[in-house]
Amino acid sequence: MALADTLQAAWYGQGRVPWWVHPLAWLYGGISALRRRLYRLGVLPSQRLPVPVIVIGNISVGGTGKTPLTIAIAEALRREGFRPGVVSRGYGGTQRDPLLLGATPKPAHVGDEPCLIRSGGVDVAVGRDRPAAARLLLDAGCDVVIADDGLQHYRLARDIELCVIDGQRRFGNERLLPAGPLREPLSRLRSVDFRVCNGGEPAAGEIPMKLVGGVARSIIDGREQPLAAFAGQHVRAIAAIGNPKRFFDSLRAQGMQVDGLAFPDHHAYSARDLDFPDLRPVLMTAKDAVKCVGFAQPHWWSVPVQADLPAAFLEALIERVRAVRR
Repeated sequence: MALADTLQAAWYGQGRVPWWVHPLAWLYGGISALRRRLYRLGVLPSQRLPVPVIVIGNISVGGTGKTPLTIAIAEALRREGFRPGVVSRGYGGTQRDPLLLGATPKPAHVGDEPCLIRSGGVDVAVGRDRPAAARLLLDAGCDVVIADDGLQHYRLARDIELCVIDGQRRFGNERLLPAGPLREPLSRLRSVDFRVCNGGEPAAGEIPMKLVGGVARSIIDGREQPLAAFAGQHVRAIAAIGNPKRFFDSLRAQGMQVDGLAFPDHHAYSARDLDFPDLRPVLMTAKDAVKCVGFAQPHWWSVPVQADLPAAFLEALIERVRAVRR
């Protein structure tokens, strides 16, 4: 088992954390605390935009559902007459300079999550320099900026912060990296505006979110069929996301026999990765599917999901946006 897998198992109670990672966690915590303080004091400058900025992120590593939440919030803002744009680091892509995405971006170039968000018609900009990338959205006419996975990127000043929490795994052993899964201490939750719990049982004050989806979509031609049509079948499932087990378990809950194959998050697929010896259905997340379009087979299916959120939460968020609109 690779070291990363060993550590992750230990974080969530399936082993002991090696003794030698604790000093590294103390060092990491000290540097992170100093960095946050320097930004808070203005020693390290944050750049403020002339439009409301919503930051969506988490304090733990791994997939928590940030991208579906980003898409849902962008759609809610559009329904209310706003023109939101999403700024992203573009993990998994080669793009470094700020870039406003066109209609058909390449995942290898700009990352898988920005391509998935852009496929819904939302303006997206990527780049290591997030404030510079966000200005491209302003030039395109956006009047709200949503920073995807931006909670720890303090160079971009924010008006509203949302922290997404994995409702099943929660915060593991509640220790900082690499002794645990936390990017920031649990006390950071006190300073965010909304805490959104994806699945599981929300704690007091958390907004419940569920990822729902009942269809499978052909990667080849886009035709759809009910996901329930695969019940009782022996399928292959692939995932290169932060928490592949969640996806595999969701398919098993639909009555499928699942052979799950997990890849590292943001993995750049090749046809060789998915050269299976039979024609069993292959199911994957929408984030994976955008990277497989060029070599997809007729029996490959995307399983899109949407974030189901309380209407009261979306109304409160939009009112907050209106209140800070410049």
